[in-house]
Amino acid sequence: QGQLVESGGDSVQAGGSLRLSCVASGYASSTNSMGWFRQAPGKEREAVAGIYFAGGEIYYADSVKGRFTISRGNGENTVYLQMNNLKTEDSARYYCAAEERRGTPWLADSWAYWGQGTQVTVSS
Repeated sequence: QGQLVESGGDSVQAGGSLRLSCVASGYASSTNSMGWFRQAPGKEREAVAGIYFAGGEIYYADSVKGRFTISRGNGENTVYLQMNNLKTEDSARYYCAAEERRGTPWLADSWAYWGQGTQVTVSS
C-alpha cells in the first residue's frame, strides 16, 4: 500500500520561511508528478504548486509566485516546497499529492494519491 508522508510544518512569524517535504513510498511505479495543495478552515482545498517529473514543467498559484519554490529531491518520488516570506494568509494544512491524471493540476480531483497533511501556521 503506497503512502505519501509530509513533514516540515510548523508555526512561524510572518516573513519567516519553512521547507515542507513529501516522500512517496510503496507504490508499484514511480509517479509522473507531485504537487502541494493547502486547505484552511472553512475553505476549499486549493492548489499551491506542482511539478511534472518527465518534462520538468512547474506551476504555481498566483498567490505564492515569487515566494514558494517546488523542487524534486535526489531520491525518486520526493518533493520539497520551500516557502519564503510567509504571510498570515498562508496558514493552512498543506497536503502532498501525487500522480496527476487529467492535465489539470490545479484541480484536486485530478490527483490520484494524497498524504495526511502537515500544518503551517503563520502569525503576525
